[in-house]
Amino acid sequence: MMVTLPPPPIRAGEALLRSSNPELRRLNVKETEEVVEITGVVSCFYLKQLAGETVRTAAAGRRITNRVLVCRDDRPANESFCGM
Repeated sequence: MMVTLPPPPIRAGEALLRSSNPELRRLNVKETEEVVEITGVVSCFYLKQLAGETVRTAAAGRRITNRVLVCRDDRPANESFCGM
């Protein structure tokens, strides 16, 4: 009888590296037993939110700290949704 084991859990940083968006692949992730911290820069608030959602499953109940800075044209953006 053959036993099939589930795949090992994906790490939060790997989840971003697998993203189809190059901006998300450039973000940094630090993981501890309690917290997953995301840092880096993206061009719009949508991508900041998407980064948090991308690591949510891999965080496995840990707190997610999203310290991603939103900058557009080398200036902090107050309200940007990727050109919307």
